[in-house]
Amino acid sequence: MTTPHTRNWLQTLVAFDTTSRNSNLHLIEHVRDALAAHGVPVQLFKSPDGAKSNLFATLPAQDGGTQGGIVLSGHTDVVPVDGQQWDTDPFALTERDGRLYGRGTCDMKGFIAAGLALVPEFLAMPRRKPLHFALSYDEEVGCIGAPVMLEQLKLQGQRFDGCIVGEPTSMQPVVAHKGINVWRCKVHGKAAHSSLTPSGSNAIEYAARLICRIRDLAEAFKVQGPYDTFFDVPYTTMTTNRISGGIAVNTIPEHCEFAYEFRNLPGIAPDGIQAQVEAYVQQELLPRMRREFAEARIEFESLAGAPSFDSADTEAINQLVQALTGDREKRKVAYATEAGLFQQAGIPSVVCGPGAITEAHKANEYVELAQLDRCEQFLRKLAQSL
Repeated sequence: MTTPHTRNWLQTLVAFDTTSRNSNLHLIEHVRDALAAHGVPVQLFKSPDGAKSNLFATLPAQDGGTQGGIVLSGHTDVVPVDGQQWDTDPFALTERDGRLYGRGTCDMKGFIAAGLALVPEFLAMPRRKPLHFALSYDEEVGCIGAPVMLEQLKLQGQRFDGCIVGEPTSMQPVVAHKGINVWRCKVHGKAAHSSLTPSGSNAIEYAARLICRIRDLAEAFKVQGPYDTFFDVPYTTMTTNRISGGIAVNTIPEHCEFAYEFRNLPGIAPDGIQAQVEAYVQQELLPRMRREFAEARIEFESLAGAPSFDSADTEAINQLVQALTGDREKRKVAYATEAGLFQQAGIPSVVCGPGAITEAHKANEYVELAQLDRCEQFLRKLAQSL
């Protein structure tokens, strides 16, 4: 059964509204103080503006060693509840029918709660290697916080044997995921009265041409590959998800702005995909626009991105997690996590945590008590293996 300590920790963490637009400092400082009370060394790596922070803590080995060992990684921010119809207060943990409801219970404060609840047990174990906690900010808006922490740890010369990213996988090991790349495009044309169409340059219509080009690229990936059949969506995807433009039905629009994303399979360079989009603009769209309006322009801005992740079967961390869970099936997922960032930093990683990804980001988000129980058992075995 899930321990009261995990339930209490989850209740505390959910009560902090760490929606990405807010600061996470109150949560981070609460965790820092709780760990410090156990004598655990804690470092905070703040955002450039100081409004948010990562937390890194080390439970040293029995001989005091802090190098090597396993990192337990989790993000502290959550997605908004705006416009969602919740049956309970999303920031007050509610138990019903073997489930704990609240924003972040599944994604991914449940994993963090289970780890923090077991700190006293971890400290009492005669471990030969250290165990680390890495809690980040702003994962949900582009994995912004983790690179700040990883860079500082690199400067300190810190080394690790592996990392477990506790995103919701129903406690099943995940060994690969796609990258995510989010871009904003701004199209600048020329306004005119709609009865004088030739004197303007219609930003919406040119944006629409580019959006159709992005759809064509997406179709090419779907039809031609490359493919990896271990993924639920076995090819690279591209979609346009937001658009705005125009001021009136009788005015040629001067501006149009839209956002699109692509999720690349491991091994597919995201720079190459974006280069195809920009080549179409430079070679076809802009020349046509500038025949109408010499000062027309199209701008791109990268909004967010996280690298793909692909862990080799031979990695020790993979074999360890598979052995501890008793699950050796190869799983790859379309959603992104911070695992790719840890891998880029030279830290072998695997994704495994409580809860189902299908429950994340939705109204009435929940994690099953049985999942938290499995997570506790897994973390105990992990610590004992050290």
